[in-house]
Amino acid sequence: MHSLKLLTTILPLIAATASVTAGPILAQRADFEDADFIDPRKAGGRMLDASAGLGEPLNVIISGKSTPEILTPEGSKQYFQAIGFVEECLGLHLGSPQTANLGDGRGELNETSVIRERIGGIPILGTCLESLTGGNHFRVFPQAGTNALFLATSKEEDLDEHHNIVPNGYDLGRDLLVKAAQGTHHGFDGKNFKFNTYETEVKMLSGLLEPGTNGINHDIAIDGQVAMLTVRIK
Repeated sequence: MHSLKLLTTILPLIAATASVTAGPILAQRADFEDADFIDPRKAGGRMLDASAGLGEPLNVIISGKSTPEILTPEGSKQYFQAIGFVEECLGLHLGSPQTANLGDGRGELNETSVIRERIGGIPILGTCLESLTGGNHFRVFPQAGTNALFLATSKEEDLDEHHNIVPNGYDLGRDLLVKAAQGTHHGFDGKNFKFNTYETEVKMLSGLLEPGTNGINHDIAIDGQVAMLTVRIK
């Protein structure tokens, strides 16, 4: 009888542990190093970009400990393509670029690219469909010194809704990108005419963003978590 009671107590704990370890690793600030990225706030930067007098959270970081090729403009785009994201529809962008200060001594700098979800797996027109129907997208900001890539990720409404962010769109955009990136993916390097295999490790970091709506554009609350991706070419 006592054994049965003990078993009914332990089994839920085992199930809970399995559900936690199956996803990204939840980490504190101590679980990243300066080689991964430098916290922008240490040198006058911040973890929000600048948008409409407020900001959008830099809620995904590609670690500086990734394979160096991943952190180059061309290499990152090849990786993004492998996980289902490409540059904007026909290279066109409406609206003003957003800026970010990553605390690397360069002050506020424009995003280097805007990357959109490739709807339906269509190589060229998939991002045009995303622009029309809405979906996931992110802005890229490289940090000098570490070469880490800070991404402002969100899920947006369709064109009729002027690409406004959906409710819970910042956390949702981050989580959708993490889901797309996790594990092993394959892509083609057209410049060097070779296939690449990408492996992505994900850690969730707390303490970098303040939970809630303070300073957040569109007054959309965030949970304060930042996903750190370490991407390696095998």
